[in-house]
Amino acid sequence: MCDEQDLANFNLKALNRRQFAGFGAAGAAASLTACSATGTMLGVDEAASRLTERMVTIETPDGQMDAFFVHPAGERRPGVLLWPDIAGLREAFMIMARRLASEGYAVLVANQYYRSQRAPLWADFAAFQGDNGFEKAGTMREMLGPQAIMRDATAAIAWMDAQEAVDTTRGIGTQGYCMGGPFTVYTAAAVPTRVRAAASLHGGGLVREGEMSPHRLLDDTKAAFLFAIAQNDDEKDPQVKITLRQVAEAAGVPVEVEVYPADHGWTVLDSPAYDEAAAERAYDNILELYGSQL
Repeated sequence: MCDEQDLANFNLKALNRRQFAGFGAAGAAASLTACSATGTMLGVDEAASRLTERMVTIETPDGQMDAFFVHPAGERRPGVLLWPDIAGLREAFMIMARRLASEGYAVLVANQYYRSQRAPLWADFAAFQGDNGFEKAGTMREMLGPQAIMRDATAAIAWMDAQEAVDTTRGIGTQGYCMGGPFTVYTAAAVPTRVRAAASLHGGGLVREGEMSPHRLLDDTKAAFLFAIAQNDDEKDPQVKITLRQVAEAAGVPVEVEVYPADHGWTVLDSPAYDEAAAERAYDNILELYGSQL
């Protein structure tokens, strides 16, 4: 599976702040133009005003993790733990989290690099590429082994369950992008009593050597999974999709494994590989997963 390095081969034209904000608003418009409890359609601004958001700090066994938390105001909703891609927690993922929150979820976006630095480490993917991001992130990623992510996930979900905005009678969802893809499996295995749905978007390293390979942990979960695989990842290792299906079936884990007609990174707003049509399809599939499981 691709490990984000292919993105370095793309020529990304960085969005300026106004363009990026407008792009994010347009991308969220379909969700933010939501229905009220009475069935009345809400405009983008009105729907967005019904969200509450803040940066938060979560105590973990390894230190203090900063994160972005957004949820519908004055309501208790199912929680979702979101793991960013290699460039970390930044504005793109805040926009994406707001959109998901507008669908009726309390969304926590983790800074997976908190052991090294508070977010944002990079403003967007263009800044990541221009700042030798792959090399810098490589050093920080050495601290993000399966056990570390499982500790982080356990702490993050405990924090969410203590929030008034989170409905603890309903299951937790988790979704991860690129390097965050396998983190969703670690999350589901770390807190199987709470995590009921997990979506990996162009996740790397889902099938690897060793006992802690994500595919070997499916049997330790109680979640339904969506593995959305990029076409260029599949071209490099077509066996991954087959292995995921086989292992999930053997474990009795509900799973959807699909290769999308888009390249690695296609679902992330500021990614050089962003593909709107394929990203919207994946988004709809996530909503369907959460709607049936949470």
